[in-house]
Amino acid sequence: MKTNITHTTAVPVPILRRYIQYLRLEKSFSPNTLDAYLTDLSKLLRYYECEHIDFRLVTLLQLDQFAARLHDSGSSAKTVARVLAGVRSFYRFLLMEKEITTDPTELLVSPNRGEYLPQVLTIDEIDRLEQAIDQSRNEGVRDHAIVEVLYACGLRVSELCQLRFSDLFLEDGYLHVRGKGQKDRLVPVAQSTVEELRRWFAVRQAISARPGEEDYVFLSPQRGRHLSRITVFHNIKQYAHAAGITKEISPHTLRHSFATHLVERGANLRGVQALLGHESISTTEIYLHLDRQHLREEILTCHPRNRRKTNEK
Repeated sequence: MKTNITHTTAVPVPILRRYIQYLRLEKSFSPNTLDAYLTDLSKLLRYYECEHIDFRLVTLLQLDQFAARLHDSGSSAKTVARVLAGVRSFYRFLLMEKEITTDPTELLVSPNRGEYLPQVLTIDEIDRLEQAIDQSRNEGVRDHAIVEVLYACGLRVSELCQLRFSDLFLEDGYLHVRGKGQKDRLVPVAQSTVEELRRWFAVRQAISARPGEEDYVFLSPQRGRHLSRITVFHNIKQYAHAAGITKEISPHTLRHSFATHLVERGANLRGVQALLGHESISTTEIYLHLDRQHLREEILTCHPRNRRKTNEK
């Protein structure tokens, strides 16, 4: 665990350890999600230590002041809202464990995050991204398959890094994906993507995998270990730069592009929700906003009324 919040005087260590177990076992948080929650909680605990606040007696006013301090330190509204969500989770746990009798976060209001529209790539940009990968190298063959799987299947980068041969049902055209909260889903995979994977498999056969790493699909040829999220992120950034793509992108951009292109072409939103592994349809609805934005741009570009006004200008 990257963040060790047991080194604090703000909350007894046994309570923190029980909370970590609760997130890990009952909420089935992945290591990355768990670390993010603990990182955010550590900010609250440092605030308690500095202000000499008893976590059992904290008031709504003090929590509002904590949120204001986060904002004053330069945190965005989105970051403050995320931290406060973690604070609410902690106090719900304390209430459930009867460590407190009332929840001080019940009326805690998060800042308005506004409408967040994720960055997406056009089909042309995705083609350019793939063309920028040097497939004369083993890593290039691997990375070309990675970009193809991220875009064609809409996987999270953590899901891609954990993908195993036992998860592949390529003859049937499916991948088995274990997502957030250990929730499983089946994702269709196109024949062109299957061919990209098989090109990588031909290269991968010559790679000596470390013990315990044999079942992972994507390995480092040098280390024989499965790839980390950071490695995939770094590589995609480099290929985007080589392709002349000026947008700020990450592996998640390919997932956003996957969903956006499906919605633009009339895919059912519930189906896209299932493919992405979203627990709530409200999370998937953001792609409707992107689709409306796309339609607006199409109208402004193509509608004869607007074209005439543009020409007059």
